[in-house]
Amino acid sequence: MSKKDIDDCIRHSVEQYFKDLRGAEPGALHELFLGAAEKPLLDVVMRHAEGNQSKAADWLGINRNTLRRKLQVHKLIP
Repeated sequence: MSKKDIDDCIRHSVEQYFKDLRGAEPGALHELFLGAAEKPLLDVVMRHAEGNQSKAADWLGINRNTLRRKLQVHKLIP
């Protein structure tokens, strides 16, 4: 899957969101979509890293402590 494929998937989701609003005004879209994308991203990366937080943090390009905090926020670890 290329960056273009991911872009297309996100564009489709945003377009669908606007259709579902049926003319209503959207709010806090940035927070909504980033929040919606972060949890599944972390979940999949952690599975592929076989639970290794250091490896997952490297793959994500973030600090291990930041990853741990995000995993806790999304209730992916205790």
